[in-house]
Amino acid sequence: MSFLNHNLFKTLFNYSMPMVDMNFFFNPKSIAVIGASSKPGKIGFQVLKSLIDAGYKHPIYPININTKDILGFKTYKNIIDVPNKVDLVLYALPAKYAPNAVEECGKKHVKGMVIISGGFKELNGEGAELERKTVENAKKHGIRIIGPNCIGILNPKNNVDTFFQPRYAMSRPKKGNVSVLTQSGTFGLSMLELLAKEDLGISRFISYGNRADVDELEMLRYLEKDKETKIVALYVESLDDGREFVKLAKKFVLKKPIIVLKGGRTKKGAQAAKSHTGSLAGNDAAFIGAMKQSGVILVDDIDELVDVVKILLMQPLPKGNKVAMVTNGVGPCVVATDEIELSKYLNLANLNEKSIKKLKEYLPEFCVFSNPLDITGSATAEWYKHSLDILKKDNGVDILMPFFVFQDAPLSETIRKLHKIMKEENDLKKPIVCVALGWEFTRRQIETLQKNKIPCIPTPKRAVKALNKVAWYSEYLRKKS
Repeated sequence: MSFLNHNLFKTLFNYSMPMVDMNFFFNPKSIAVIGASSKPGKIGFQVLKSLIDAGYKHPIYPININTKDILGFKTYKNIIDVPNKVDLVLYALPAKYAPNAVEECGKKHVKGMVIISGGFKELNGEGAELERKTVENAKKHGIRIIGPNCIGILNPKNNVDTFFQPRYAMSRPKKGNVSVLTQSGTFGLSMLELLAKEDLGISRFISYGNRADVDELEMLRYLEKDKETKIVALYVESLDDGREFVKLAKKFVLKKPIIVLKGGRTKKGAQAAKSHTGSLAGNDAAFIGAMKQSGVILVDDIDELVDVVKILLMQPLPKGNKVAMVTNGVGPCVVATDEIELSKYLNLANLNEKSIKKLKEYLPEFCVFSNPLDITGSATAEWYKHSLDILKKDNGVDILMPFFVFQDAPLSETIRKLHKIMKEENDLKKPIVCVALGWEFTRRQIETLQKNKIPCIPTPKRAVKALNKVAWYSEYLRKKS
């Protein structure tokens, strides 16, 4: 099946629905949980608890026929019994009850449902028929569905959290400017934890699983107009309509970057994708070509995705592809040099004679005045300042890559001064991407750098790979301007 063909399941049953504003998913004024449970460990219990623990400030209505209250909230036997309006429903019962639950939500004039439960199209046969009937009923009542077979949505700003992962087991990021769309709940929660680890915030998170109704096209149209979203990170196993995605992405990326990690790129991977979310993964070569044509940044793994997000959030796009490195320990720069030489969109900068002359005026003669600029293990914070000041002014340098061995005594003893210097150097005229390898002490320095909006990546290979993708995107935009 070609990447550019429509998803077979939706084509056969004609499930397309008109696009509407999806704000009610992320800013609902009331939420009901169908299948809320009083038993810890049950999905219906944890979905309700996540919503409460997040601090959701509007009415919550647990639906459960067996209990009178759960976690201090009065329960209702049926959503029809809820005395007030319900904007959003979280569904956590078995799949077989879903079609009837949608009918009841229709009578209640519910706007949207997040169906967390599995047991639908990913199982084929009866599951596919249950999904078809569920969406058919939703279409009849004008209800929009995210899912099924997903972990749902997160909006830190308004405390909407539908996850069945407890907060002690899964970190949530703060509010910010990254929106994450994912077919895989596991990849989604991993992205969230990695973003939280890097102290990066999100604006919207949508795990959409089988994508029976609302798909990435509608979500992108919504996020294109969302002022809080500056970057979109997307994990996909297939796309409903490749042609329409390319058409939309070409316009979208001129304002906001889209970063895509795709699963199901091999024959075996495609088979795994079909058993995972019922997705029909398309031709990988066609997918790669379409992403490049549309200006989408295609990454190879989740670490690279987070690294690219970090650079794009914190730094300006480079105006060229020439990289200059400065280091107090040259080993990692050797690896970075190899990676730059192997990359498609980066080159080592040739430092001009004026820059080298000035460097020799400020730095000891035992430094190595080339690229990488090796200021040796004797380097202090002040040596980095002189080096970066000069490299920034070199017209042959587009990207600065300081490498730090924070463990060395001359640098560690001047660490406070270094952070002050790095904050001053970060004037957003040329991108700065740092590299530092190490554990506890080094990790604390990385966190300080990133609080000052200076990305620091833990290995040279990862840093170069991420920068290579950023340089490609910058070149793409320059060609389109």
